Amino acid sequence: MSLLIASLRAPAAPAASLQNESLASSSGYCVSPKVAQRATLFRRHSHEPASKQLAQPTCYYFDRISRIKASRMQAEHSLRSVPVQVAHEMMNAGHRCLDVRTQEEYLAGHVEGAINIPYLVKCGPGMKKNHRFLEEVEAEFGKDAEIIVGCQSGRRSMMAAAELQAANFNGVTDMGGGYVAWKESGLPVEEVEESRRHQRTLNI
Repeated sequence: MSLLIASLRAPAAPAASLQNESLASSSGYCVSPKVAQRATLFRRHSHEPASKQLAQPTCYYFDRISRIKASRMQAEHSLRSVPVQVAHEMMNAGHRCLDVRTQEEYLAGHVEGAINIPYLVKCGPGMKKNHRFLEEVEAEFGKDAEIIVGCQSGRRSMMAAAELQAANFNGVTDMGGGYVAWKESGLPVEEVEESRRHQRTLNI
């Protein structure tokens, strides 16, 4: 009876020690508690699915991409965009116009007084980003200039203006509607190709 009472009063062995004992008995060697604990953790990790093991770095990269996209969206949404009539008044007040279309589009007709620095350039049958865009704009305008950015219909100018604003160009305004809306509104344009054809006719 006394032995039964003593066994009941004795504290139960911790789970870790039981695992250590089972590991020692199965291997036939005496294993320290630290080594046994590491072996247990290794066994648990090895049985986890690969998707769970890669969850942390995958989440990190997705989070980073999401932050970049959010930053670009925030830059686009914080842009000031004005209709062509307001853009014309701003140019009369001293703002300068940046035409981000291709050189071919610019020569076919552009806003009077606009400077052409393409945001996208032709590459075979498609288009690619002009990697010197920011450098060329800074050389021509400077980061503190009041710039109105325009393109053909408004999409490229918005992307270009967002990138300029993200690069700390402080006076950027997007011209909504682009050259199409400008010309339809009867605002002053320059058509370089037509002027060249007229000049060749006079020379003949």
